[in-house]
Amino acid sequence: MDDASQARPAPFTEALLRLVLAGGPHQPRRTLLSHFSSAEAALAAGAAAWREAGCTPAQCQSLAHPDHDTLVRAQAWLQQPHHHLLGCNDPDYPPLLRASPHPALALFVDGDPTTLWQPAIAIVGSRNPSAGGRDHARDFAQALASSGLTIASGLAAGVDAAAHRAALACDGKTFAVIGTGADISYPRHHRQLQQQVAEHGAVVSEYPPGTPPRTGHFPARNRLLAGLSLGTVVIEAAERSGALITARLASEAGREVFALPGSLHNPMAAGCHRLIRDGAILVTQPQDILEGVANLAGELAAGLQMRLAAPIAEAPAGSAPAPDLPDINYQRLWNALGFDPTGMDSLIERTGLTAASLSSMLLVMELEGSVSSAHGRYTRT
Repeated sequence: MDDASQARPAPFTEALLRLVLAGGPHQPRRTLLSHFSSAEAALAAGAAAWREAGCTPAQCQSLAHPDHDTLVRAQAWLQQPHHHLLGCNDPDYPPLLRASPHPALALFVDGDPTTLWQPAIAIVGSRNPSAGGRDHARDFAQALASSGLTIASGLAAGVDAAAHRAALACDGKTFAVIGTGADISYPRHHRQLQQQVAEHGAVVSEYPPGTPPRTGHFPARNRLLAGLSLGTVVIEAAERSGALITARLASEAGREVFALPGSLHNPMAAGCHRLIRDGAILVTQPQDILEGVANLAGELAAGLQMRLAAPIAEAPAGSAPAPDLPDINYQRLWNALGFDPTGMDSLIERTGLTAASLSSMLLVMELEGSVSSAHGRYTRT
């Protein structure tokens, strides 16, 4: 990935970090962020305003006097290259997650935050899949990634790891949502895989650096995974499993749920059969998933068009017209593209636009069929 596309979108603020580290119920802190113009203003409002927003005594105490060691550790992590903190009021906060029932107050991101704006499919399933289940995870992830979708999962053993590795193997995009701090690998033997995902996509957590694995964090992690994705594919899951929690949360967020059927004699297929009985879409090939998320992908593209609409200078005289593009920003990007593959760093140099804006605009144009991408380089179609 080009260094330019990994540039920090904006310096993190200590005020936002202190709101995150206060812990406790999310809603009072979201209320503070929505009521005041910024995290700095929310913090400066003082204890009376915090209590009015519903903050608990413990939260008020933490906002006034954050734990020094935790604050210093998080600051040190955020000062490293490619580390980011996105608050829920940040314009670059992922739109699909913002529209979900329970968005995170903020996201710690190791890697490229624009990956979270890409249309993604979550692939989840057993930590101990059968050989066939592992093959299905690999084949579906590879096919979907090759079709331009980002592969999302939880970096767990089994199906999750197979999906991430398959996306990386075909130079596709992938991101992982984890239930620890972004500086901690769990399971430990996935340290190298976690680094690879961060280098070619993003590793995301709502927990500050240094947070160890805790049982209650993983169902919470699953809601973010579901909220960041157009749909969730379940490949082998027992009757009681984290994959079924992710599927339920995806359904509650208005996203599609897909399940692969399996043998009646395979206990790891029981959860998938239950999902299908309860209304999940039965899939036997990746094309079934592409068709299932087409409408929501179109809504995401429309939202990105609105986010990026802003007039700038006229396009150069004699420029080739772009097909049905929403504003002059797109005309400038279209003029910078050719029929030879062009990398992100060249597009930034030619257009003067940011990596985040270009990534989102290219997504819209890909969904409309006017641009194609391969190996991180873009061409007109």
